[in-house]
Amino acid sequence: MLIAIVVYPGMTALDALGPFEVLRGIPDSEIRFVWKEPGPIVTDSGVLVLGATHSFDETPRPDVVLVPGSGVSTATHMADRQVLDWLRKVHPTTHLTVSVCSGALILAAAGLLEGKPATTHWAAMPLLSQFGVEARPNDRIVRVGKLWTAAGVSAGIDLALAMVAELDSEETARVVQLMIEYDPHPPFDSGHMTKASAPVRQRAQREMMRVSINPGELVALPKALMTRWLHVLRTKVRGERALSKA
Repeated sequence: MLIAIVVYPGMTALDALGPFEVLRGIPDSEIRFVWKEPGPIVTDSGVLVLGATHSFDETPRPDVVLVPGSGVSTATHMADRQVLDWLRKVHPTTHLTVSVCSGALILAAAGLLEGKPATTHWAAMPLLSQFGVEARPNDRIVRVGKLWTAAGVSAGIDLALAMVAELDSEETARVVQLMIEYDPHPPFDSGHMTKASAPVRQRAQREMMRVSINPGELVALPKALMTRWLHVLRTKVRGERALSKA
């Protein structure tokens, strides 16, 4: 089984590495970190560097695709035609196409979530509707056929355990859970917007705004919306032409 985890500059490391530690427990699986070309990928911390092991061209038919999110570059990659084209190309033959955190917005920009429910990081939730997606802010994981989306960052571990149960067996998922000793008992109960106090929510919102708003992203978001609608228009025109020739 070939599992492709998309990596890109500015991504949030745990979005990919949490699921990676779980998914590598699937027997006879191969995991690739894919990008436009193999090489170093600087994550959103600016310090941690991951490695893309394979290119998109080298990975034309993955069984599973996982798209992580980012606090600083999601919109840039929502407007990246090479990323979107690869997702559209491989999705029809995947067993599962999934996202963690704001990676759902990249799937949405590719048109894969249109008309479907999905979840994402709370800070990215309002943008889902701009791409015709039904936002599910209270769900940690949303499954619609082979399209699965997870909420922010840490939810990727829960998503990956559910994936192992789907792709192999529940027993294997339980074994992996024990091997990584995933038995969370957080010291605080502020892990969701409905649980956090007002001061915590306000400070978190200010911090998310500080780290995510930059000139590049402000330019990229309208571009992503335009790229999406142009793709819809081109698809519609091609369909009309095909019907006229029939």
